[in-house]
Amino acid sequence: MIESIRIAGVASYSKSPEFLTGLSKFNFLYGSNGSGKTTISRVIADDGGFPTCSVTWNGTKLQTMVYNRDFVTKNFSQSSELKGIFTLGEKNIDSIKQIAIAKSELDAITKKIEYMHFVLHGKDGSGGKMGDLAALDEKFRVKCWSSYTKHKAKLGIAFEGFRKSREKFKDKILKERAFNSATRKSLVVLEKIAETVFGQTPTVEQAVTSIDATNIIAHESAAILKKKVIGKEDVDIAAMIKKLGNSDWAREGRSFYDNNEMVCPFCQQNTTDAFAQSLNKYFDEAFKEESRSIDDLCINYMDDSARLQRQIALIIATPSKFLDVEKLKIEKELLDIRVIINLQRLTLKKKEPSQVVELLSISDVVFM
Repeated sequence: MIESIRIAGVASYSKSPEFLTGLSKFNFLYGSNGSGKTTISRVIADDGGFPTCSVTWNGTKLQTMVYNRDFVTKNFSQSSELKGIFTLGEKNIDSIKQIAIAKSELDAITKKIEYMHFVLHGKDGSGGKMGDLAALDEKFRVKCWSSYTKHKAKLGIAFEGFRKSREKFKDKILKERAFNSATRKSLVVLEKIAETVFGQTPTVEQAVTSIDATNIIAHESAAILKKKVIGKEDVDIAAMIKKLGNSDWAREGRSFYDNNEMVCPFCQQNTTDAFAQSLNKYFDEAFKEESRSIDDLCINYMDDSARLQRQIALIIATPSKFLDVEKLKIEKELLDIRVIINLQRLTLKKKEPSQVVELLSISDVVFM
């Protein structure tokens, strides 16, 4: 139990300590108002809250339970919002206070909502800012439609899908304003573009067919054209053929020799097996391969040139307005002449492989 109480410098007590001693299990304190009874109870309830005061216990310090005005204030409350309702306990009082604060805030928010609703919709629900917005929207709608009516004769088709509804037309204007980042053009330019796009259906012109002369031009630089195709030089008859320069004559006469059963087709004299072997060795596989290259070149040039001439002839037969047909005809005649000359030169090379020939180029004709 409490052994003594020391009080100083609090409420009606002076700084000089006062001691309450000789306490028993039950003690009664009485005095006039303001004499310090409540202060003693507060020190007992919370001596740690009064640094200049202290409570001395006889043995173990016990938990104190003090009933005074402070206890009543903390633990008893009558709700001003809920009449006839009393709360007991400090936590319940805090809850009631929080409810009161929340209700006050709710009332303030409700009043703000009501005010904002009034600002937006007005007193009768059709005015306020929303009414102003509706009026501006209608004014803008009328202005958009008036602009469309003014220019529909020249630009009307451009607004296909929006020409029967003022609302849709207005929405289209707003959408383009928000998302269309194209550079704006003057009305004169737009009318000119509309005339081109929405005017009479344009005439479809056939595109000029492209020609490809790559292959035929490549033939002009074939290595075989500049090579003297002759027989094998280490054969015994090679020296004579070289001296006479008649490799092509010998190659031509060889076919007659083979068909004449080893009798010379020129002097009608019999020949030996050795001569036949020398002749075969002279015109060896290398000679035959190069001769085949000449044959292939002649065939390929003939096919590719014929194909090119057909392409140009078709272009002339179906002319485009973007093509100078008369000039093309002149160029084709020049091309035809060069092709004929080149075919003649290739024929000569085929007949006389030892001859070096050069083809006329057609690149300056087909790429003009």
